[in-house]
Amino acid sequence: MTAMSSTSADHHTGGRGSGAPMRRVSLRNLAAHKVRLALTVLSVVLGTAFVAGSFVFTDTLQRTFDSIFDDTATGVDVRVSPEEQGTDGVPLADAETVSSLPGVRAVAPAESGQVVLIGPDGSAVQTGGAPSIGTSYVPAEQAVEEPDPYVAGAPPSAPGEVGINPSAAERANLAVGDDARVLVPAHGIVDVTISGLYDPGTDTGGFIGVQFTQQQAVELFTDGRHAAYVDVAGDGSRTPEQLQADVQQALPDMKVQTGDEVRAETEAQVSQALDFVNYFLLAFGAIALLVGTFIIYNTFSMIVAQRLRELALLRAIGASQGQIGRSVTLEALVVGILGAIAGTAAGIGLAYVLRALLNAFDLGLPEGPLVLSPRTFAVSIGVGVLVTVISAYAPARRASRVAPVAAMREEASGGAESLTVRTWVGAVFTVAGVVALVIGSRGTGEPAAATVGLGALATIVGVFLVAPALSRPVVRTLGLATRPFGAVGKLARTNAVRNPRRTSATAFALTLGLMLVSVIGVFGASAKASVDELVDNGITADWILSGPNQIGVPEGVEGAVSELPDVARAASLHLFSAEVDGERETGGSLDGSTEGLVNLDVVRGSGDPGPGEIIVSDTKAAERGWDVGSPVTVTGADGKQTRATVGGVFVSNQLFGDLVVSDDVYRATSPAVGLPAILVLIEATPGADADTLRADLEQSTSRFIVVQVQDRDEFKGAQAAQIDTLLAILYGLLALAVVIAILGIVNTLALSVVERTREIGMLRAVGTQRSQVRRTIYLESMLIAVFGAVVGIVLGVAFGWAFVSTLRDQGLGTFQVPWEQIVAMLVGSGVVGVLAALWPAVRAARTDPLDAISES
Repeated sequence: MTAMSSTSADHHTGGRGSGAPMRRVSLRNLAAHKVRLALTVLSVVLGTAFVAGSFVFTDTLQRTFDSIFDDTATGVDVRVSPEEQGTDGVPLADAETVSSLPGVRAVAPAESGQVVLIGPDGSAVQTGGAPSIGTSYVPAEQAVEEPDPYVAGAPPSAPGEVGINPSAAERANLAVGDDARVLVPAHGIVDVTISGLYDPGTDTGGFIGVQFTQQQAVELFTDGRHAAYVDVAGDGSRTPEQLQADVQQALPDMKVQTGDEVRAETEAQVSQALDFVNYFLLAFGAIALLVGTFIIYNTFSMIVAQRLRELALLRAIGASQGQIGRSVTLEALVVGILGAIAGTAAGIGLAYVLRALLNAFDLGLPEGPLVLSPRTFAVSIGVGVLVTVISAYAPARRASRVAPVAAMREEASGGAESLTVRTWVGAVFTVAGVVALVIGSRGTGEPAAATVGLGALATIVGVFLVAPALSRPVVRTLGLATRPFGAVGKLARTNAVRNPRRTSATAFALTLGLMLVSVIGVFGASAKASVDELVDNGITADWILSGPNQIGVPEGVEGAVSELPDVARAASLHLFSAEVDGERETGGSLDGSTEGLVNLDVVRGSGDPGPGEIIVSDTKAAERGWDVGSPVTVTGADGKQTRATVGGVFVSNQLFGDLVVSDDVYRATSPAVGLPAILVLIEATPGADADTLRADLEQSTSRFIVVQVQDRDEFKGAQAAQIDTLLAILYGLLALAVVIAILGIVNTLALSVVERTREIGMLRAVGTQRSQVRRTIYLESMLIAVFGAVVGIVLGVAFGWAFVSTLRDQGLGTFQVPWEQIVAMLVGSGVVGVLAALWPAVRAARTDPLDAISES
């Protein structure tokens, strides 16, 4: 009979065409477990959707900007610009030189700068992050390129008249003929009349473009002697390359490009920015896929464990090891294909939602149809399928190696395999990773960050390998919290540690998510603590006046508040960058005494740079060999030079960096158009009433619209709010990984309930109530979730400390642990564990005792 069975088995499973029966077994197994299939497919869908959505979103932005590039520098044969940014620009005398060259038809100096359009209600018109630019209107007969067509009214023809784009007019509720105001940072408020509306070609959401007459633009955006750049159009007698050569010969110190080179450079700059967005989004997609991979791996491990007896029976009737492995891999392939296709479709929807969400927040994104490239489909589906198949390979390989007789035993799936080798390998990785973290944290800059990154990767791999062995003592310790539940709590602890591989794999999905949340939390808390320390230790002013990031404090604010009776003094703080004795240095400048406004710990000399003086930090003085009285040469970006003397040495300060220069040195070496202050610091007179002074300051600065009046605590709060806004985007993206991790716990518990059907039936048969069964599953899930959270938080805090340490030269000088957030995450993880167990627990409680016990 054995021979006959073997022959029959060969006929059905081992002979020619034996793959068909095994394929049918795999597909029927999938169809028979629809809930398990749906949960596994969903994990692939979520990870793949993020990858697909990232590609669609960035491809759409790229195509929109490509259309803008087509209109960039239209009609321009040659553009002349400074070699370095931050200079006064191209001298207008050079424009006259170019206009006299043979083959030149027109020369158009460019005058432009940041502006704020003020609506009829007196408030600034919000752009949502899009540009708000003032430019000059050049008539067609003088223009290098065809001017923007006016769709209503007429172009500006006299000072005080402006044209604006239609979307800006709609936002500001302005029409042709209306009076308005425009804030120009270097000149203050300018009263204007809307002469017309022009079509800029691509009217990006939120964009504001204000066109002045050329004469007024020169007054507002230049020093009257320079232009930002100069465009040149030929008369057709010479090629752009020939014109370029002629202009370069006439202006050897300037950057001279053809129109094609300008367009290519602009496209490369924007593409680089889009690449960052793409990498940023894809990084979160990779995180989501990584978390999904753990879930899929865990799922297939449990599927194999539950089916060992079934697979053993197939082996007993003649199925080979290869057929068993291929059957499990086939199931993974089906799951991967279904999940990847659905995920790609969901990703397209995600791109729609992402763009709608960003536009709802008024972030000024270009309009246009979504771009669906073949690359998006190929990569998204390929990644989803590949990840799923790879994650199922190890369980399939392990299943194929189990001997039929051993698999028939009930304890075959008990998860009691030796963890010794895995644990030792993991310990080596973990120790190596920790050593790299410590070494990297002692340095700064990119090399140190790279070392920390490698250390973090090694530590994650090590902890993953060690996690099964680690889960038993940690879960047992956490299980002390379940003692009040008596036998139910003890059973939950036992279930949680029974299969350490399954427990660690389930928890590790949540570990990864909360690890990243913890890293970002540490960054945020450290950044806010660093700002607080900088303000507390660096600024002694009673009040701080600030403006928008790209605008600064408009010209005239300091003068407006200095005359108030309760203001002892006010001074403008500027950023400073120049070459000092041949090396680029950065710092600040305060137009007046630092006493009462900022705190400098002076080592020697004076803490106030007098006329023609600079004061330097002790670290910079030691590095450059400077001391009080040392002469230095300060050279601005456009070559302006001035002689200065070191007047004092102070302890390195994050507010100023390594250098504080006197106001006259700053103005002698900085471009005139870049002089608006970043802050205005105010010292109140002794005994001044704070409420009265605030009211006076707000009234004095109200005409400048964008100025905020804050005391030190309010200023710190405003900086913290900006940090929180940035972190909110990261947390929103990371929420996807956490959601996937929660689904993984649901999935694992549901499968665990199926695996323990006979055990649960026995418990019900000996009198365990349904509520007790549910409570057991709740507690087990809570222990697994909290274990994953504890490991993730410990890793996140360690990685956050190491990365923050590498950025201490960039202003992150204070390491701070967000304890409230950590406690909230631990409590939240316990709640998540219970919520994730709701459905599996109900399913377990409904197990019929007789049916479960009789199950073979």
